Amino acid sequence: MQLKDFNYHLPPELIAQEPAHRRESARLMTLDRKSGEIGEGVVADIAEHFVAGDLLVINDTRVIPARLLGRKETGGKAEVFLVRRRDEAGQVWQCLIKCSKSPAPGSLIILSEGVTARIVERSEHDTWIVSFSPEEGFLDRLEMIGSMPLPPYIRRPANVIDGERYQTVFARERGAVAAPTAGLHFTESLLQKVRARGVDILPLTLHVGLGTFMPVRVKDLSEHRMHREYYRIPETTAKAITDRKKAGKRVIALGTTTTRALEHAAAEDGSLEAKEGEADIFIVPGYAFKTVDALITNFHLPESTLLMLVSAFAGRDRLFNAYAEAVRRKLRFFSYGDAMFIY
Repeated sequence: MQLKDFNYHLPPELIAQEPAHRRESARLMTLDRKSGEIGEGVVADIAEHFVAGDLLVINDTRVIPARLLGRKETGGKAEVFLVRRRDEAGQVWQCLIKCSKSPAPGSLIILSEGVTARIVERSEHDTWIVSFSPEEGFLDRLEMIGSMPLPPYIRRPANVIDGERYQTVFARERGAVAAPTAGLHFTESLLQKVRARGVDILPLTLHVGLGTFMPVRVKDLSEHRMHREYYRIPETTAKAITDRKKAGKRVIALGTTTTRALEHAAAEDGSLEAKEGEADIFIVPGYAFKTVDALITNFHLPESTLLMLVSAFAGRDRLFNAYAEAVRRKLRFFSYGDAMFIY
């Protein structure tokens, strides 16, 4: 398939620059992937689309304030963007570095609150391996010195509101540099409404990484290689998914990040075992989904790997028809935008 097959026209004014007034007040488009039927409501009523026996799988990753501002020893300004943790202690990271000249291995960037960043070596995809000091408590200091890494299409600085709203209410495991945005719509009370329908809600972890920000740079999609992202599927979640698949019940993924982790780890019959590793699955139309039966997601960027995944799930033509209708109805797009339930 070609990259151009996943382009569409989006009026710039439909790119959400702020979150909805309340998480659950976002609009919700529904799409039947068999008939192509489109419906519309609000996220607050999403529980009505669940039935007893469903399993909702969520991503409990927590966004870290990954953008750090500092200066080089020579005095020039520098920006360090954390991409992926490379050690258990959280001291060594794969990072993007923005400064006037490419940094040299061994050079130092001075941040605030007594934190420094030592450049170790060049890594893949124009990134660097960086070691942070002090060795103990860096992740805690990060909360004080870093800023929330909003996507580049949100054309304003991060603020106090983003510190809360660009984070799901069930975020637990620190390590993502972008939010699993479909989960941003959910509140504790909305999750309780879903549970009241006889639905179990269980977590996995996938730390959203550099691939979220990087455009696809090849015309022929067979040449694209996904960035690796750490994931972990707990025993309880794996067993519940396996039981649901055997019983013919639905497994509903909250977001494309959850979907990637599940499909990367699943056996051919859709069953799973508890595991952790690095997911690099690239899902495009023609892919046969093994585990996910329904998907809650946001509206995604043209020519993005997320749009390709959702096209594979819903069918490209049906999805693009739904997107055209979303534009006509002036739904809001991308991270802070409205939601879709594809069943």
